[in-house]
Amino acid sequence: MNLQKSHSVRDVIVIGFALFAMFFGAGNVIFPPYLGVEAGPDWLSGFTAYFIADIGLAMLAVFALLRVGSSEAVTARLGRIPAAVLMSALILCIGPMVAIPRTAATTYEMAIVPNVSGVSSVVFSVVFFALILFLCIRQSTVVDIIGSVLTPLLLIGLAVIIVKGIFTPLGEIAPAPNADNVVLGGIKAGYQTMDALAALPFGIIVLQSVVNKGCTEPKKQFKMVSGAAILAGVLLLCVYMGLCYLGATVSAQYGLSVGRAELVMAIVEALLGKAGMIIFGAVVGLACITTAIGLTSAASAYFTELCNNKVPYKAFVIVICVFSALASNLGLDRIVAVAGPVLDIVYPPALVVIFISLIMPKAGNCVSRGAALGALSVSILSTLKVAAIQSLPLYDMGLYWILPAVACGLLGFGVELVLRSDKKKSSDAAAEI
Repeated sequence: MNLQKSHSVRDVIVIGFALFAMFFGAGNVIFPPYLGVEAGPDWLSGFTAYFIADIGLAMLAVFALLRVGSSEAVTARLGRIPAAVLMSALILCIGPMVAIPRTAATTYEMAIVPNVSGVSSVVFSVVFFALILFLCIRQSTVVDIIGSVLTPLLLIGLAVIIVKGIFTPLGEIAPAPNADNVVLGGIKAGYQTMDALAALPFGIIVLQSVVNKGCTEPKKQFKMVSGAAILAGVLLLCVYMGLCYLGATVSAQYGLSVGRAELVMAIVEALLGKAGMIIFGAVVGLACITTAIGLTSAASAYFTELCNNKVPYKAFVIVICVFSALASNLGLDRIVAVAGPVLDIVYPPALVVIFISLIMPKAGNCVSRGAALGALSVSILSTLKVAAIQSLPLYDMGLYWILPAVACGLLGFGVELVLRSDKKKSSDAAAEI
């Protein structure tokens, strides 16, 4: 019994480490320090807003997934075809179209170029995605590889940088914030990471890993994954808070004109010199590799299930790795420009179904479809730059879709009541006959 319990604790730790590493992508390295520069003396309140809007939403998505049983169940309330379209769009945008190629490009620019000269970006992308292919080709081992091997190395590198910055701060915190609205800046930064969307595909491989470890009972699955999610959230809290504080310690030296990547690299070099740049390069590389592994595996698993296993998981891994290697070299900015508006459109309805799955899992389909349709409609209008959308509440925070979603959800609830009433009348009439 004790042996079984120790295995269960170890599994929670491994999965929690893996979930931390998959969320902690390279983009998440550069957001908190810049927020610290923006906030200065108010860095803690800015960080709190950032954490809630980023990992807070992501954790809600994980628990929503657990409450309804799977990532597919979160979107299934929209109908089979709309759910498949929404999920496919999400995974393409945060996968092979943008996020996966960007992991290679970011690693090359922030880890390779500053430390190793003469390396071709083409050669690097081939080597990078050959490694991702090797690590992802066996689906059942993905979480164990990330959680047991890569995450401890990532945490050690981050700890060295953060602890050094805490005990030997680079300067005094500025007497006043550099930004007008620190809390709003934190919310926007957290919202823009889009980790809440990544939680859905990540949930696919996390739940699969739990099943592979022999945990098939829903209650035990909930306990294991929720424990792992809490562990990942605590680790992210510590790392993000440390990075935000490092940014605050140089808030008197840097203004908002400094680039995010430039700021991080300057902090690391000032703290640890050339050796620090090498450590940071390793941290960025590990962060990008773990995120690329998670996204590649999740995307491959989803599309395998979508086509009823007619195309094997390994085939999707190969296709995604090859496409991502090409995209990381052939005008990534243009790919981002094309995919960005698509992501802006699908993000609001995705958040709507996440919240409904978590708060009202038994809500009728008309409610879910109405709310999602309301959010989708205004997100399309916003992407088309329709001026009237700017007058909606919470527009400046990117939450302009909330009121239309609530209004259309209530309309859907009204439709649901009418349909139930008609159905009851039909049943009563049939009973009388």
